[in-house]
Amino acid sequence: MDPTRDLAGWPHADRSRIDPVRPHRWHVQDMGTGSVILLLHGAGASTHSWRDVMPALAERYRVIAVDLPGHGFTRLGSRHRSSLDHISQDLFALLDAEDLNPRAIVGHSAGAAVALRLTGMLDETPDIVGINPALEPFSGLAGTLFPMAAKAIATLPFAMDLVRMTLVAPDRAERLLAGTGSQIDAEGVALYARLLRDRDHVEGALLMMSHWSLDRLLADLPNIQARTLFLTGANDRTVPPRVADDAAAKMPNARVETWSGLGHLLHEEAPERTVLHLREWLG
Repeated sequence: MDPTRDLAGWPHADRSRIDPVRPHRWHVQDMGTGSVILLLHGAGASTHSWRDVMPALAERYRVIAVDLPGHGFTRLGSRHRSSLDHISQDLFALLDAEDLNPRAIVGHSAGAAVALRLTGMLDETPDIVGINPALEPFSGLAGTLFPMAAKAIATLPFAMDLVRMTLVAPDRAERLLAGTGSQIDAEGVALYARLLRDRDHVEGALLMMSHWSLDRLLADLPNIQARTLFLTGANDRTVPPRVADDAAAKMPNARVETWSGLGHLLHEEAPERTVLHLREWLG
């Protein structure tokens, strides 16, 4: 996406800036004052997923939302830096360049894994909230297909266009979102559809998923001292709630809360409840 052209009409575009901190050109949204709360979206999403959570949290905190490399309006600087470790390292470089020291990091899905990886890099350990955290390696067919997709995108000129042809059908966004177990509003569906029409975003999401490896993070879970809360939706069809239970059992200071009637995108389904709970937990 060309930020100067496409930010028009994006949620909270007036709070957006582009920060060229190598190796990427980051899209950052910044709102409120006080202690810093960092918001990290999941694979295939962007800052738009926090559109209702962000302004409510900003009543008490300085809230920073970032598009991860290759997603949304963040321009990917290297196709070889889409792994969990590289994303975490590059995000730390951004925080360091902006002198940001998060009091808490709220990550959704794959963003929760990035949040946990960041805890070992920061001078002060932040509180962590993982919303339906994706803390389980891809298995079965997905474990084969994602690396194949990355190789195809890297070597075949038309592979990305072929992938996009399956994603831009008018009802494709609705069907993909229904598969998460969540029901979000029409605005949210339209924003995801807009992302699916963007070639760079789709490529960035596929590269992230295809390079994803949790081995080092999972091995390190017993050593992560951060006060951690995992929020899971009982209807999540993307990441089973048991994944958060298994991770929390290995961590010294983590607990899980499961909300009935909500799916993988629970913060978009129930933003008011999410914000109230975050305020209470953060104190």
